[in-house]
Amino acid sequence: MNFALIFRLIGHVLFLEGLLMALPLAVSVLYGGEDLLSFVATMFLVIAVGQMLRRLEPKVQTFRSRDGFLCVALSWVLLAFFGALPFYFSGYFASFVDCFFESVSGFTTTGASILPEVESLPKGILFWRSFTHWIGGMGVLVFVLAVMPNVSASTLHLLKAESPGPSPGKIMPRIRETAQMLYLIYFGLTIVHIICLLLAGLPLYDAVITSMGSAGTGGFSNRNLSIGAYNNVAVEMITAIFMMLFGVNFSIYYCCLKKDFRSVAKNEELRLYLTIIVVVTILITINILSLFDFSILQSLRYAFFQVVSIMTTTGYSTIDFNLWPTFSKALLVTLMVIGASAGSTGGGVKVVRILILCKAAMHEIGKIIYPRRVRTVKNDGYTVEESGLRSIGLFFFCYMMIAFVAFLLVSLDGFDLITSGTAVFSALGNIGPGFEVIGPMGNWSAFSPFSKLVFSFCMLAGRLEVFPMLLLLSPMAWKRSEI
Repeated sequence: MNFALIFRLIGHVLFLEGLLMALPLAVSVLYGGEDLLSFVATMFLVIAVGQMLRRLEPKVQTFRSRDGFLCVALSWVLLAFFGALPFYFSGYFASFVDCFFESVSGFTTTGASILPEVESLPKGILFWRSFTHWIGGMGVLVFVLAVMPNVSASTLHLLKAESPGPSPGKIMPRIRETAQMLYLIYFGLTIVHIICLLLAGLPLYDAVITSMGSAGTGGFSNRNLSIGAYNNVAVEMITAIFMMLFGVNFSIYYCCLKKDFRSVAKNEELRLYLTIIVVVTILITINILSLFDFSILQSLRYAFFQVVSIMTTTGYSTIDFNLWPTFSKALLVTLMVIGASAGSTGGGVKVVRILILCKAAMHEIGKIIYPRRVRTVKNDGYTVEESGLRSIGLFFFCYMMIAFVAFLLVSLDGFDLITSGTAVFSALGNIGPGFEVIGPMGNWSAFSPFSKLVFSFCMLAGRLEVFPMLLLLSPMAWKRSEI
């Protein structure tokens, strides 16, 4: 285990986190400075710790796969720990566990909150709360590789450990160029989203907060009623469209920039992603017609926004969908599990995994019917190797086992099955709202500190694709070995 290189890279992450806190600090000063000292104290501490770790001199500059996965897991845990300090120093949170939960929820782009109301919080704290979505959306280590030239870990292991999806690859010839391209696309879409919201009538502060939540598919809002507080159809549709865009694999946008529209057209995950959104939107629109006096346009408005919000795991809401019929809620729970596309900022199992698992199931049925027929599982015209199928199957098994164990643990709090079950899938899928107690008009404050820590683990496991967090708990991962 190359501990010196691991902690040196973690030092870069923390140092960058401290620098990024200058933005909420500036917002705090601009809006009165009520939370000024919270950011000053945290910045000093985080930069000092980060700078100390950055000075470590590893003898070997190479990462093994285990080193990369462990580095990513530790980076996210420590990032959330130090990111919770402004919340704690502000005095608006009941305990440090609540602060840590809120911070993990932000960085993992989950959007689950223990706050019963947010509009009374200082502007700087609200900005930092949503800015964590934007930081965590594309990946913290990807951000470090993109902006800090003196990071010497030139390996794909970090990208593999942090990127959402079964098989992340390099868009550009070099990892740093890939990271920079991803963030250029990410930043560009965010700016366009802000401009569109300004044109729709939102104040600048609200537009920035909403855009950061959409970009990271996180869902923290500066309004108690989320996007529904604006009661603005233009804002809702613009936000829904951008949530949908951020739920698309970012390699699609790179193909568009290269004018490689053929690759975009044949991308099976993209087609299935859009098909699911359209079909489920139609089904829910029909199912909720009676709730809106059989107004098709109004039903379609709420159904489309909520389907996109849940499938992209953003978690914004315009209405209390907790009151919808059981069929509609069942469809939303299904979307919680499926999630967005691989290589996007969204969470969940990912559309491409569901697609490949379905193809693999059909392949096995075909082998039973025609034992001598030789066929392979393909995606986008390429053969999926047996190792890839095994990896996807193992991921799904681990994902469901974590959900099962977490459900048993949080059920000790005594909430009903729907609350506990949807809370687990919401945390693991990085979604935010669930049903009953944690519905769009509720919050997570009623859970015990122990359950909040369980949910925090689930949020981190969901964002990091399960294995880095499981590796963190493995005693074998901490044993030294020859590099």
